[in-house]
Amino acid sequence: MTSARLSGSSASPSAHVKLLDDRRFRALLSDEDWGRLPLATWRRFSKRVADGDSVVYVGIVDEVGFSDIGKWFAQVARLIGGPLPTGRDTGVPMIVTVTEDGATGGQTWTRICARKRGFPQVIHSAKRFAGPTGLEEYVGFGVSMALRIAVEDQALTFRSAGYGLQLGRLWIPLPQWLMPGDLTVTHSDLGEGAFRFTLDVTHPRYGALIHQSAVFREAVS
Repeated sequence: MTSARLSGSSASPSAHVKLLDDRRFRALLSDEDWGRLPLATWRRFSKRVADGDSVVYVGIVDEVGFSDIGKWFAQVARLIGGPLPTGRDTGVPMIVTVTEDGATGGQTWTRICARKRGFPQVIHSAKRFAGPTGLEEYVGFGVSMALRIAVEDQALTFRSAGYGLQLGRLWIPLPQWLMPGDLTVTHSDLGEGAFRFTLDVTHPRYGALIHQSAVFREAVS
């Protein structure tokens, strides 16, 4: 795993981390859509490290918003591993580590978000390049969601396309009343090595529930 410090625009992985060509995300988009991405985003999602190695991104949370229902739902979601942000602090550090999982051919994601008081929140998830959309994210206790990716205004977006429960080889769709709504993650390049990560959860009945935004750079050793 790479060790990290906040980097400038010339950030690059540690010398011992071997980079491989990664076509997993590109395969989920048309050539036209892939070609509309900024070069920095294209490179970021075409880079793959060896199995067991990690890429680390360091950033600062600059926007957070919860509705009353969103605060309640984020707390309830802690029963399955806490996949949603619960903190309301801005100006605090966030660290994201992406580790290649050789056993599944996917990635393990760890998000650490500091708080001004108390312990940081840690969110674990695993991406698998499988399922009806070609991409699934597992958040704990067998709960997963299918994701569709698209290019919108030169940003790469990941949108939920259904939630389910994995029991052995059986995948059971979750009923509508158990779903938090539509989850959208947006990756927008800001230039000079920086990018914005935005998470939004919107319910068809209750509207916007959760919003979190952070600006990141890749870390170096």
